Amino acid sequence: MTVAYRFRSEILAELLQYGVRPTSGTRPELVHEFVSDLYRHELRRLRDRLLRKEFPKQEYFGRVVELRQRYRVISMRANEWME
Repeated sequence: MTVAYRFRSEILAELLQYGVRPTSGTRPELVHEFVSDLYRHELRRLRDRLLRKEFPKQEYFGRVVELRQRYRVISMRANEWME
């Protein structure tokens, strides 16, 4: 038996920003995990840039907050992404 998942349109629009296009057969948990991995990757890149002194330490917190706002969908549970 195949399950068809229906993602909310605003979530699909948000996911598209990350290059993610789930199909009706894509488990929402898998998509959530993938986007969370992208977020963690970006956090590591930001930390590495800080360590290379590409920007002042005082800016780090603001940049982390900005990054978190760009990935706001991961603050939702995967089942909340569904219609």
